[in-house]
Amino acid sequence: MKESWGFELSFEGQAPKNWPKANLTPNARVVLEKRYLKQVNGQVAETAEDMFYRVASVIASMEEEKYGKGKKETQALVKDFYTIMANLEFMPNSPTLMNAGRDLGQLSACFVLPVEDSMEEIFDAIKNAAIIHKSGGGTGFSFSRLRPKNSMVRSTGGVASGPVSFMKVFNSATEAVKQGGTRRGANMGILRVDHPDILDFIQCKEDNKEITNFNISVGITEEFMQAVREGRNYDLIDPHTGVQAGQLSAPEVFNKIVDHAWQNGEPGIVFLDRLNEGNPTPQQGKIEATNPCGEQPLLPNEACNLGSINLKLMVTEKNGKMVINWERLSYVTRLSVRFLDNVIDANQYPLQIIDDVVKGNRKIGLGVMGFADMLILLQTSYATEEAIEYAEKVMSFIQTEARIESQRLAEERGAFPNYDGSIYDGVMKLRNATLTTIAPTGTISMICAASSGVEPLFAVAYTKTVMDGTSLVEVNPLFESFAKDYGFYSPELMRKIAEVGTVLGLPEVPNWVQEVFTTAQEISPEWHIRIQAAFQKYTDNAVSKTINFANSATREDIAEAYRLADELNCKGLTVYRDGSREEQVLSTGTSLPAGTAAPAQTETGKAPVQTGSEQTIVPRTPFVPEVNTVMPRPRPTTTIGVTEKIKIGCGNLYVSVNADEKGICEVFTNTGRAGGCSSQSEATARLISIALRSGLSVDAIIEQVKGIRCPACMRREGVSVTSCPDAIARVIKKYNEVGIKVTEIQTGTQQAILNAERTNAAKRTEKAAEKKLRVGVAPENACPECGMPINHESGCVVCTHCGYSKCG
Repeated sequence: MKESWGFELSFEGQAPKNWPKANLTPNARVVLEKRYLKQVNGQVAETAEDMFYRVASVIASMEEEKYGKGKKETQALVKDFYTIMANLEFMPNSPTLMNAGRDLGQLSACFVLPVEDSMEEIFDAIKNAAIIHKSGGGTGFSFSRLRPKNSMVRSTGGVASGPVSFMKVFNSATEAVKQGGTRRGANMGILRVDHPDILDFIQCKEDNKEITNFNISVGITEEFMQAVREGRNYDLIDPHTGVQAGQLSAPEVFNKIVDHAWQNGEPGIVFLDRLNEGNPTPQQGKIEATNPCGEQPLLPNEACNLGSINLKLMVTEKNGKMVINWERLSYVTRLSVRFLDNVIDANQYPLQIIDDVVKGNRKIGLGVMGFADMLILLQTSYATEEAIEYAEKVMSFIQTEARIESQRLAEERGAFPNYDGSIYDGVMKLRNATLTTIAPTGTISMICAASSGVEPLFAVAYTKTVMDGTSLVEVNPLFESFAKDYGFYSPELMRKIAEVGTVLGLPEVPNWVQEVFTTAQEISPEWHIRIQAAFQKYTDNAVSKTINFANSATREDIAEAYRLADELNCKGLTVYRDGSREEQVLSTGTSLPAGTAAPAQTETGKAPVQTGSEQTIVPRTPFVPEVNTVMPRPRPTTTIGVTEKIKIGCGNLYVSVNADEKGICEVFTNTGRAGGCSSQSEATARLISIALRSGLSVDAIIEQVKGIRCPACMRREGVSVTSCPDAIARVIKKYNEVGIKVTEIQTGTQQAILNAERTNAAKRTEKAAEKKLRVGVAPENACPECGMPINHESGCVVCTHCGYSKCG
C-alpha cells in the first residue's frame, strides 16, 4: 500500500532490493522492532531497511517540493540519505526515524516553551508540552519569570504558589502522556540562581520520587560565580517587579547546589550568560532554557532537530596503521547538514508559533557518537592529552565542514530569515543559525552499536540474563576483537571481566589494552570535563555529558568539577555519583545497612578520616515535603456525574463533570458527529482535571477559562458560548453551584471494589516475582521493562539490554 506523503516517488514503501542492507546487530533489530518500525494492528509492518527508505524518501522529497529539483536528482539523494543511515554512519534523532512519512510527522527532539506569569499562560504551556510529548519531543522550561511563592496576586487577592509548585503540575501532566509506548515525555526545568525561590528549587528533587519527569538545572550567572569566588552575598531579583528581593550568601548557595548534586545528581548547572554569548540571533530574544539533556539552548517556542555521525566508522587502516578517514567524514558531514536542513521543511510542527520561530532561525544540531570507540580503534586512552587533541581536531573539522555546506545551501536557498542582525551578519552567509550539538544519542547509539555520544565506555563486559534464565556474557566487540588479535582471548577471561565490568588489574590483559579500555568510573572527573570542554570549543550549541564520580567522591570533588567546568568555558555540567540514586548507599567495597546515611563531611568538604573499621556516621536531615503541595491526588475509584450537551461553532460538545466525596474532581469532553477541536477540548479537560485534584480552587479555574473566544462560535447563530473552554467553564460552574458530590457509596460496592483491588494487587505481586526470577536479583537502578541494570548517561537512564531510555 502506497503511503501518502505529499510527493510522488516510484516506490511502494519498501527499500529497493538491490540497495545495501542495514548493517545491524540482532539487538539493534530488536530495539527497532519494539520502538521504531511502523506497526499495523500491533504487528510490525516494515523492515529496518524500509524504515530508512521511508525516512530518506520523505526528507529528500523537499528537494523537489521546496527547491525545484528534478525527480531523478531527488531519487539520487534518496539513495545517498538511505546509504549513510543503512551503513550506520549517520542517524537522525528518534522522532525523525519514528514519524517521517507517518500521520504524526513531527521530526524534532528538542523544544523550549515559555512559562509566563499568569495562570492562563502557565496552563497554555502545560497543554503545549503535552502535545509535544505526545509527538515524541522533549521540552525545556525556564520557570524564572514566575513570581516567588507567597507573593500577592492582585487579580484574586490570594498568594502565589511559586515555581516549584507549578513544576509539580507540569510533572503530573507529563506522567499522563505515555506517547504510545515509543518515547516517554521528558522535561528540563531551569530557575535562575537570583530567583527568590532558588533554595526551594535546589532541594525540590531531594526525594528521588518527586518530580520524576524533570531534569533540573540552576541557571548560573557570571555575577553569581564572581560572588562565589569573592565569598560575598549576591542580590535576589523579584521577576514580577524587577527589584531586589533580598540577598543570599553566594558560597552557601553554591555549596547547597554541590550538596544536592552529591546526593543524587540533581540539580545540574547551566551557565546562562555563556549560553547568551553564543546566541546567534540576539535580536530575537534571550536564551533562558535548554532541552531535557541540556545540549540544546533554544529561544522560547523554538525547536531543533538533531542527528549524529558515528565516529566508530570514521576510522580506517592506512599503511598498517589505524587513522581517521577525513575524506569520508567530510562527505558524511556535508550530506548530514543537507539532510537536517531538509528536515526543517519536512517537519509538521505541533504549534504554528514553533513553525514560525524554527523557520526564522533554521537551527540544526549535528553531533557525534562512538567517540570512545574511535579512541579504542586508534589505541588511545580516553584520559590522555592525545584524546583531547583528537576531540578538538574531529569537532573542529566537523564544524568547519558543516559551515561550508551551510554556506553552499545559503547560496542555493538563501540564508536563514533572521540572518540580518545575527552574529553572522556581514561575516558569512549561512543557511542555519546553529549547526553543531553533542547529544546523548542513547537509543540511536544502540541501533548503531556505538558508544554513546562523547561518553567513555560504561563497561567492557557484563552478564545478560535472557527470558529462559540463561546467563550470557556480553562483551564489547572491540575488546573481543583485540583479545583475539593479540592472543589473550578465553571464555573464562570474558566471564571474569563480566563479573567486575573492568579489565584493570587483570594480569591476562596487557597493560596498554587496560589503558585503552578504561571505563567511565575509572576516569577521573577532570578528564571527563576536559573532554567535554574540548568538544564544546567547536560546538555551536552545547555538549550533553555526565561527569561520573565514584561513590566515595566527596562534596569538594563535586565543587572542584563545577569550578573546572566554569574555568574551561563549558556551557553546563551534569554529575552523577555512583549509587547516589539507590536507596542503599554503598561505600567503596562495602555496603552500609539500608537506611544508613552516607559518610558525613567536615566543614572543609572532605569525608571524615576512617581508622580501621571505624567511621563517623551523621544521619542526613530527612526530607520534609512542602505543606502546600500541589501533587494531584489519585483519581478516585468511583465517581458520579452529569453530562451536558452544548451547541458550539463546530457542532455539539458533550461535557461530563464528575465528583467524589470531596467535590468535582474531573472533566471529560467529547465532540459530536459534526466534529470540532476534539484534541484541544480534551487537553483542556485533562489539565482542568489535574488542577482540580491538585487542590486549585474551582472558582479560580472557571475564572481562567471562561470567556475565551473562538471565531467559529462567534460566527454561528444560536450558540450561547464563546468557545469550547467557555462551555466547559459554564458546565463546571453550574454543577459546582448545585453541589454534586458522592455522599455515600454502598457498603457492598465498597467491599467489591476493595476485593477487586486486593486481587489485582496479588496478581501484580505475582508477576513482579516471576519477572525477578527471570532476570535475577535486580538492583534498585533496574530497568523497569526488563529488570537489567541501567546506565546513567548525559542526564538520562539507558538500558543497553532492551533499549529503554528515560530522561528526567
